[in-house]
Amino acid sequence: MTHEDRGHYARKHPPETTLDPVVGDALRSRLRNGRIACAAAHAVAAELGKAPADVGVAIDLLEARIEKCQLGLFGHGPGKTALDDDRPTDPAVASALSAAAENGRVTCARCWRIAAETDVPRRRVGAACEKLGLKIKKCQLGAF
Repeated sequence: MTHEDRGHYARKHPPETTLDPVVGDALRSRLRNGRIACAAAHAVAAELGKAPADVGVAIDLLEARIEKCQLGLFGHGPGKTALDDDRPTDPAVASALSAAAENGRVTCARCWRIAAETDVPRRRVGAACEKLGLKIKKCQLGAF
């Protein structure tokens, strides 16, 4: 979504989409200034046994913003990402990303799996994508 869409996230969903009250309450308790960290949103999903995508819909319906992407892509301050990792890319990460990429893109969920499989922090996997010229697609929470 563009900056013009800010505050109108619910418009991404059909009008009949409703907020699950249990998910809504769990999210509201974690919101700070209308924002929720990616990690907190995923924690809500895990605690409630919900899919991250369902929690993402609830975030949109609350007109909240997701911040501090765990891959380092957004929400780290005005105009900032957390992708300025100047360390060399781990060869196992580079190989796994190259194998997973389709048309220069790799999914958020696959990046998370690669991080777990290679025991590398998620932000370093995000930085590796940047260095390799790969775009991350399909945010698990639906932010992009």
